[in-house]
Amino acid sequence: MSVLATVLSVTTLHSVQAATELRLAHFAAEDHPAQIAALQFKKNVEARTNGEVVVELYPANELGSPPEQLEQTVLGVVDMNLPTQGALDKYVKAFATVMTPFAFKSYDEAHQVLDGPFMDWVAPQLEEKGLVMLSNWEYGFRNVTNSVRPINSPEDMAGLKLRTPPEVQIVASLEALGAQTTQIAFPELPGALTAGVVDGQENPISVIYHNKLYELQHNLALTHHVYNSMVHVINKDKWDSLSADEQKIVREESVSAGNLMRKLVQDEEASDLAKIKAAGVEVTEPDLAQFKAKMGPAYERVKAYAGEENMKTFMSFLGK
Repeated sequence: MSVLATVLSVTTLHSVQAATELRLAHFAAEDHPAQIAALQFKKNVEARTNGEVVVELYPANELGSPPEQLEQTVLGVVDMNLPTQGALDKYVKAFATVMTPFAFKSYDEAHQVLDGPFMDWVAPQLEEKGLVMLSNWEYGFRNVTNSVRPINSPEDMAGLKLRTPPEVQIVASLEALGAQTTQIAFPELPGALTAGVVDGQENPISVIYHNKLYELQHNLALTHHVYNSMVHVINKDKWDSLSADEQKIVREESVSAGNLMRKLVQDEEASDLAKIKAAGVEVTEPDLAQFKAKMGPAYERVKAYAGEENMKTFMSFLGK
């Protein structure tokens, strides 16, 4: 090998070794707004750092279930993750308050609270657990689908057997309405719906659409019973290894990607609903005040889980 070739080889090797890799894992489908936002994050971080920081994406539970991904991020096996508050509350109970049934009236209210006083409150607590909170992304208001009957009132929920994730807030809200709940891993949900193991399930519109759950259910009720979002977190040791300039870029692009996801989710909901209706699904918009009026038992369960002081603090952010 010539001297010039040797120099070029060493220079290339040094360049490759100098790049910092950030591995970002999440659970959303590859055509979901979360992955589109993650792709923007990757592109912009790499461009702004001149390739000195490289982002590798692992969507659709490629590196394990959501709880496993988050645990790997805490341990530093994965660098970054996009868990929901329901996953983070296993580490910091204050996160459990966000999913209080019917806490938020709108996306704007949720964003103002989560980006403002809530983040100021929980970010230092999360850092003690080995995670740095970069920004809030989106997921959405959750809604119920089923194959039994249209839902127009709380009474229509009685007796329905619904799949939920394990979050107590979601379970409590549906059981307060008279539904029966069972926990089934998300990858197994389509099979469970097809086999009639459960009558229905609940998720944000984007999940119902992008995972084609509407093809397995005849009824969709816009219940908006719980709001939650993805939260962009990074392992603290990895964060501390970045330069101040790199940290600034990563945080700014995280916020930008979160804003993109918020816009995509909200913009797509109307078109997703139109496509769901066109597929023959009956979509109902029940009076949510009637549903909220049934939440007494659910609020007690959430308060017991999240902690009374945490609930007081959270409710103060809502002016309650």
